Amino acid sequence: MNFGLTEEQTMIVDTVRAFVENEIYPHEAEVERTGIVPEEVAATIKQKTIDLGFYACNFPESVGGAGLNHLEFALVERELGRGSMALNHFFGRPQGILMACEGEQIERYLLPAVQGKRMDALAMTEPGAGSDVRGMKCNAVRDGGDWVINGTKHFISGADHADFIIVFIATGEDQTPRGPKKRITAFLVDRGTPGFTIRDGYKSVSHRGYNNMILEFNDCRLPDAQVLGEVDGGFAVMNEWLYATRITVATMAVGRARRCFDMGLNYAAEREQFGQAIGKFQGVSFQLADMITEIDAADYLTLASAWRLDQGLPANREIASAKVYASEMLARVTDATLQIFGGMGLMDDFPIERFWRDARVERIWDGTSEIQRHIISRELLRPLGA
Repeated sequence: MNFGLTEEQTMIVDTVRAFVENEIYPHEAEVERTGIVPEEVAATIKQKTIDLGFYACNFPESVGGAGLNHLEFALVERELGRGSMALNHFFGRPQGILMACEGEQIERYLLPAVQGKRMDALAMTEPGAGSDVRGMKCNAVRDGGDWVINGTKHFISGADHADFIIVFIATGEDQTPRGPKKRITAFLVDRGTPGFTIRDGYKSVSHRGYNNMILEFNDCRLPDAQVLGEVDGGFAVMNEWLYATRITVATMAVGRARRCFDMGLNYAAEREQFGQAIGKFQGVSFQLADMITEIDAADYLTLASAWRLDQGLPANREIASAKVYASEMLARVTDATLQIFGGMGLMDDFPIERFWRDARVERIWDGTSEIQRHIISRELLRPLGA
């Protein structure tokens, strides 16, 4: 493994970082204040991303993407993590699961998503089924040649801007020695489909402007053409395409932590108390040392997990380790930075309090810290028969 970046990878990092600093940072304060991304700002970011050649950069060249591998895409996401999630949402990265599209689905969903003509969102979580995917109550029942869907999804990010949603729905149940086991199927659901409603979700203190939505299905009828992958094959689709979302959370946590750390470091060098920079006091300098050590560790953990995917090596445990460590590292770094800033860290004169609030959700979405630890321990104990 080479721990340095190639010339091309360095160019990717520099290009995306400059984009975030020039196109994302200037709008952050307004989005934080209003909780809204103005349509013209969203459209500009999207078009400039397309012009830059980075829209859908996580997709292969064969379908019109930039063809970045997992490591290169992790570098992109790390730099995007420095900026507002509400704004960098329009630096389009469609769900990789769309590569499961077949036949007419390719022209209706995959290609328009890669080209930036249609936006997607992913819906899995329900009021009674968060980490417990098999506890889904949103269900689809056969009626003639259609599927009739009833139920609710919530905490669905990006659905407010989505033209269609990739929804995981229970399509049956098997009896097993361990109890009932739901069969899950993925569906492609267009906005405006009769019986399907997208409405405002909950007010969150994290990532203002990056809204969560509630999806409601009331006798919503879908033909077989809307099934993504195989009927009852939802878990297979998840396992093939969704693992990388945990790397995204980890990489973005690293990027945000580095931005936060840089502010703390500069403040510690400039702020004076008792006749000297506060960074000269051990209570502050040791915090800085711990912060950068943790950030670097999370960075290497994350990039190593992405590298393993590119090498075709098992990476489930490594991805879980990266996600749990990076998300918890971000909480510690934002809290320590706020402590260095003192009372001013809680004021909206600086973005520190925003970083601090935003960090909290990272330990919850895309699999809680507890779920990641369960994955890690299961991978360790299973070979021993435990």
